Amino acid sequence: MTKTSVAILKGKQPSKMIQKALGLIRANELIKPDDKVLIKPNYVVAEHPSTGITTDSRVVECLIAFARSLGVEDIVVGEGGAGDTERAFDVVGIRDVTRSLKVGLVNLNKDSRIQVRVPQALALHQIGIAETALKSTRIINVPTLKVHHIALVTLCMKNLMGLIIPKMIMHSHINEKIVDLASLFKGKVKINIVDGLVGSEVDEVNGSPVKMNLIIAGQDMVAVDTVATAVMGIDPNKVKYLTLAQETGLGVSNLEEIEVLGENIEEIERKFRLPSTFKRLAITQMQE
Repeated sequence: MTKTSVAILKGKQPSKMIQKALGLIRANELIKPDDKVLIKPNYVVAEHPSTGITTDSRVVECLIAFARSLGVEDIVVGEGGAGDTERAFDVVGIRDVTRSLKVGLVNLNKDSRIQVRVPQALALHQIGIAETALKSTRIINVPTLKVHHIALVTLCMKNLMGLIIPKMIMHSHINEKIVDLASLFKGKVKINIVDGLVGSEVDEVNGSPVKMNLIIAGQDMVAVDTVATAVMGIDPNKVKYLTLAQETGLGVSNLEEIEVLGENIEEIERKFRLPSTFKRLAITQMQE
């Protein structure tokens, strides 16, 4: 059986790392010139990418260039953060990037909302989705490398929360709802690029930066999240939504079933400090 592939690139030149990562996961086969491409970074709050909390605008710029190289004309960068998204666009520098490259920039929190039912949902039976996300035919998912105080990690699957309105609906039964939301967009999200240039430990919005110089990429968002979790020194089996995702057939969360291309996890792994809400797991991690 062919294994799911996830690429890990380490270096100090984001454009070269991303180009190589996209080649390793054969991303050029996943986009057609007539696609409506939505690039979805993580701008949850108005913090500079050097904090590890938000996606580096250089990464997004490279992905715009990638889509353009394939003949795509309809490209939009969109996000609906938990804080002031308009201010976040300025702080991270993405407004200047989209202006210079002449692509759209959409605050998804201000977008038209369409109610959508989630088939075979575990917990999230109906949700309001930003119209831009629904009209897109391909979503390039660009989260950051971070821990999370409720879900333990926040990566590709949870990054899709920026597409929904309201967001607070997710926080009860969060693991089941992350899986439901990801299942809704499974057909569109085939390119996942984790910005691991700088990660965030301790917390997802008030954490401490961890310089990693990594790009993690793959087609299967469950597999990418699994590898990224391991890179942070966290056992993927401890992340409930990853286990649920594999059980429901959404993707692969077993490291033994994932082919890691590029760097070896063991050589670049760094144990991230965990949120206080995972104190017991943090103590176990320190003892290992």
